Amino acid sequence: MYLKISKGEIIAAAIVVISFLFGWALYPSMPDLMASHWDASGQVNGYMSKFWGVYLMPIISAGMLLLLMIVPRVDPKKENIAQFRAYFDWFIVLIFLFLLYIYWLTIWWNVGGRFDMTRFLVPALGVLFYAVGVMVSKAKMNFSIGIRTPWTLSNEEVWRKTHRLGGILFRISGLLMLLSIFWPATAIWVVLAAIILSALVTVVYSYIEYRRQMKR
Repeated sequence: MYLKISKGEIIAAAIVVISFLFGWALYPSMPDLMASHWDASGQVNGYMSKFWGVYLMPIISAGMLLLLMIVPRVDPKKENIAQFRAYFDWFIVLIFLFLLYIYWLTIWWNVGGRFDMTRFLVPALGVLFYAVGVMVSKAKMNFSIGIRTPWTLSNEEVWRKTHRLGGILFRISGLLMLLSIFWPATAIWVVLAAIILSALVTVVYSYIEYRRQMKR
């Protein structure tokens, strides 16, 4: 079944266009060398030229949008993707709002704004991670979207149980990231620990559940 262009894709495309227009309008105001990377303590530790500082994020966003539009349409199980398309669309919109937010923070810093980048970034990551949890809990088996391990892709029951657990873990992780803004000194470590543990637990669980299913 061919997947038509969805509302989520249209909104995401509009966000990408806005980011290009935003960069074009502010380009003359940007310094020749732009801050582009911050360390865990929120200090600038990387720079790039004005052109790439202004346009790299919109270009990355455009490429990501193209990929997210193509992949569901060529997936061998695209009919399954269609079953949770509404959740996937919502997630796509959040991804591009997140990228636009990061872009806006970068521009703000380079026109003279000074703030703790980590404190501004972590809550947005928390929202995005919570959204991941919602989406994966609804995901049907496919080869492109979700927790894709050799074991989830080999057994539909393993897929279902792993994604149910993953949905819970990712949502808890997102809430922990949001709460970590009250302890900014450790916020980045909360983010890293949540990502690593959620990924590790779901991979190990999918293997264990697969072995259990095979024994049955």
